Amino acid sequence: MTVAAMWEARAAAGRGVELAAWVRESALPSVRGAAGLERVELLSAPGERVLLITWWSGEPAPVADPPAELLGRPVHRWSFTSEHVE
Repeated sequence: MTVAAMWEARAAAGRGVELAAWVRESALPSVRGAAGLERVELLSAPGERVLLITWWSGEPAPVADPPAELLGRPVHRWSFTSEHVE
């Protein structure tokens, strides 16, 4: 079973670049090498949003919250189970 864990944060006004840097420098190293990690993808979107998707064989490792001053709202998290891949 593959689980996709999605972590999405909206940066405080003008802090999108800093938030993305925090994810690259802090969040990514914290999950790299974790048991069951298959793939990692970091995306950005309009509105200074940053999305981290990790794919796992088994239970996903948690991704920490960034420093509060970087956030425009609380982090959102979802997990999905893979149903079909082509």
